[in-house]
Parts: sequence; C-alpha cells; structure tokens
Amino acid sequence: MHRLTRSAAAVFTAVLASLLVLLAVPPAQAATHDPVIFVHGLSGSASSWDEFVADFKADGYTSDQLYAWSYDWTQSNKTSASQLATEVQTVLAKTGASKVDLVTHSMGALVGRWYLKFDSGTSYVDDFVSLAGTNHGTSLASLCSLLYTSCAEMYTGSSFLTTLNAGDETPGSVTYGSYWSDCDEAVIPNSSAILAGATNVDVGCVSHTNMNSDYAVYQQVRDFIA
Repeated sequence: MHRLTRSAAAVFTAVLASLLVLLAVPPAQAATHDPVIFVHGLSGSASSWDEFVADFKADGYTSDQLYAWSYDWTQSNKTSASQLATEVQTVLAKTGASKVDLVTHSMGALVGRWYLKFDSGTSYVDDFVSLAGTNHGTSLASLCSLLYTSCAEMYTGSSFLTTLNAGDETPGSVTYGSYWSDCDEAVIPNSSAILAGATNVDVGCVSHTNMNSDYAVYQQVRDFIA
C-alpha cells in the first residue's frame, strides 16, 4: 500500500512539473507589423504596387496592414504631402497602430520626405523607404516641367528640392533606406537617389519601372522594415 502511494505521488509530481514547464513558456503570438503605406510616383497609381502587395501578403502581412495610396501626381508635391498626412492618420485610426512604414517610388519619395520634414510626419513614421527616389532631382524632368507642377519641382536645382534637402535630409528618429539602381534611365544622375544619413543600397542594374516590382528588391525592403 505504501509502495502504491509512493508511486502515485511520484506520478503526480511528474505531471505537476510538466504543467509548470508548460505554464512557464509564453504562448506563441502572430507576428505583428506596422501598417505599410505605398506611395507611387509620376504617372503612377495604387496599382503600381500590386506585385509588392502580393509579395507582402505571401510573407504574412494581411490586407489591413497594406495600403497602396493613390493621389493626383500632377499637383504640387507639397499638396500631395499634406494629403498623405491625412492618409496616415486615417490608417492609424483604422488599425490602432501608433506608426506606419512608408514605401515610396520615384517622385513619391519627394511626397513622403516633404511630409516627414514639414508636416510632422516623423512623429508617425517608423521606417521610410525610397525606391529609385528622385531625391536630388533628375535632368529628365525637363521633358515635363512645363506641363506639371510636380515635375517642375522634381527638376534638378528646383526651389522645392533646395528647400527639401537643406539641412538634415533624414530628420527625426525615422529609419531611412534608399535603394537605387546604377542603370536607372529616369533618375539622372543615378546618384541623385542617395540620401545623406540613410542606409543607401545600390541594387545593381534594375530599370526604373521595375524598382517597385522586382522580387530581389522587395526582399530587401521587407527585411529593412521588419
């Protein structure tokens, strides 16, 4: 009888120890991400990001974490930046997040950077990504500068760019990344995309229009904002 009691006690002790181990291990939680807002460039639209959005979803992001934003690309980038500020607040209110990540392409980098620098965006953005951004202008903008205000602002040496790039090019506690191609046919010179204070990555020879659809570039962006 005593042997049976001791055996039962041993089993009970073993079971209790196992339960304590299980209780000590925190339950697995789903990965969380900042909402991502994608900002297209000149002549673009939300659909410019279809491939990136699909790639992010394949890697675990949900639809309510991904926002491809459309705006009137013909207007001043200052106006678009102000509208981006409204979009950011809308996304934050919808998701309950405290900050978003901005992923921009081409002229969209100017919209995002103006928002960060002059519209209090640094308080609401965690990571900022520029893909083939016309950060210091492009001589190619001479072809459309008489047609669109946004394009005139993108021309090398414009007053818009002078103001945007004066002082700190990467303000606030935002983490900045600029990905540029060394054969970009639209950003001339290619080095215009480089931002002082950012993580600047030469992705090799990727065309301007493929910078926001190329899978290898996507992987780098995904890892940067993770």
